[in-house]
Amino acid sequence: MDALKPQRNEPARMERLAKLPVFWGLEGKRVVLAGGSDGAAWKAELLLACGAELHLYCEASELSESFAVLVAKSQMLRWHDRPWGSDIFGGAELALADCETDAEAASFYAAARAAGVPVNVIDKPKFCQFQFGSIVNRSPVVVSISTDGAAPILAQAIRRRIETLLPLSLRDWGALAQTIRERVNLRLAPGASRRSFWEKFVDRAFTERLDEGSEERLLADIGMQAARAGSGRGLVTLVGAGPGDAELLTLKAVRALQAADVILFDDLVSAEVLELARREAKRMLVGKRGGRESCRQEDINDMMIRLAKAGKRVVRLKSGDPMIFGRAGEEIAALEAENIPVEIVPGITAASAMASRLGVSLTHRDHAQSVRFITGHSRQGRLPENIDWKSLSDPSVTTVFYMGGRTAAEIEAVLLAHGMPALTPVAIMISVSRSNEQRWCGSLTQLAAAVERLGVNEPVLIGIGDAFGAASSAMSRSSPLIQKVG
Repeated sequence: MDALKPQRNEPARMERLAKLPVFWGLEGKRVVLAGGSDGAAWKAELLLACGAELHLYCEASELSESFAVLVAKSQMLRWHDRPWGSDIFGGAELALADCETDAEAASFYAAARAAGVPVNVIDKPKFCQFQFGSIVNRSPVVVSISTDGAAPILAQAIRRRIETLLPLSLRDWGALAQTIRERVNLRLAPGASRRSFWEKFVDRAFTERLDEGSEERLLADIGMQAARAGSGRGLVTLVGAGPGDAELLTLKAVRALQAADVILFDDLVSAEVLELARREAKRMLVGKRGGRESCRQEDINDMMIRLAKAGKRVVRLKSGDPMIFGRAGEEIAALEAENIPVEIVPGITAASAMASRLGVSLTHRDHAQSVRFITGHSRQGRLPENIDWKSLSDPSVTTVFYMGGRTAAEIEAVLLAHGMPALTPVAIMISVSRSNEQRWCGSLTQLAAAVERLGVNEPVLIGIGDAFGAASSAMSRSSPLIQKVG
C-alpha cells in the first residue's frame, strides 16, 4: 500500500489572500461615522441596512443633501451636530470616517485604534483595517467582491456578472434554508448525508421556482437522506477531470468535488482541477503512469470499498473521461460486488480536446466516415494483439491512439505494412490543453521520428487520418504553443 502515499506536492488548500473576507453582524450594534459627504452617506446606507445603530458626527455645514434626507427618514441614525473627538468611540463596534486630508485621517485612525475599534477611512486604504467590497444582495445570501483596492472597476464588472447568474428568488430560498435548518440538523448528522441534502437544495434553488409545496418536498428529502445515512454506506463517484484545463470540467464534476470526503486522483489530474475540490476533503494520489512506479488497480479498488463502507463520499478523479481507457469497468464491477452505490460523471476525453485545440473535426464528412479511439499499449505494455489494422489503414477512418508514445514506431510500421498511404496526415499532441502543450503535424512516415524528438515523458496523443489534413493550417492560426518536427 506504500504506492498509495502522496507522491507529489499537493496544491495548497488556500492560496494567499490579500484580505480575509469576513461578514460582520451589526444588528443593534453601535457604529460611529465621521463626515457628512455623499460617500459617507453611501456607507451609512450599507450600515443601516445591516441594522446598525449609527451615530453620525459632523457639523451641519458639512452635511450633504443626500445625507440630510437619510438623517430625516432613518430612525436608526442619530446625528450629532459636532466634529468627531476621541470620546465618540466608547462601545462602538466599528468606526468610519470621510477625511479630506491624510493628517485628519491619521488622527482618526490612531484614535480608533487606541480605543480598540476596527477602523475604515473612506478612500484612504492605508488608514483602513477593513474594506468594503462590491455587493450582490440576495440577503440572507450576500456576495462581496474585493480587489484589495487595486481595481475597483474590475470588482464592479464581476458584480454585474454575478448579478446575472443569481436569480432574485435566491433570497426566498435563503430564507427557507434558515427555516428548515434546525430540522435538518436534528435529522441528519454532520457529514455526507447532510451535505448531500444541501447539495440537492442548492440544485433546486437554481432550477425551481419556490412554491407552496417546496418546503414539503424538502422535508421529504430529509427523511430519505436520514434513511440512507442509517445504512452506514457511503458513495463512490467516478469523475472525469478532462485533459487538464480546469475550465473544461462539467458543473456536475465540480459539485462532486465540492461534496467529497475523500478524493483519489490520478497522476495526470492537474493542480487547477484539484483546486476546485472541497477544502476539507482528504486527497490521495493513486496515479498510474506508463513506465513508472504505479499503484496497483487492486489496491485502488480495495481503498474505494473500505472508504465507502466507512460512510465516506469518495470521488475517484480520473483524467479525461472515466469510461474511455480509464479502467472504470474494473472499478465499477468491484464496487457493485460489494453493493456500494456508484455514480459516473463523464469528462471531456483527450481526443475531443485535441480536435478542439487543432480546430479540426474528427468526423468531417468530406474526409472521415468513422472515428476510433485505440489504446497504444496493452496490459503487457505493447500494442494490443487484436487490433484490426486492415480497417485502420483506411485514411477515411479517423484514428486517435491514446498512450501511444512508446509504441509510435510500431504503429507507423504496421499501418504502412497494411497499405496506409505514406503521406496520410498525422497530428501529435502532448499534454493537450495544459500550459506545456506541444503540437506537431506531418505525415505517417514521420511519426516515429517526431515522437522520438518530442519525447514521451508527458501524455502523448496521436491522430491519424485525412481529417487531420487541415491541422497544419489550423495550427498556424491558433496558439503559439506549437512545435513542428519534420
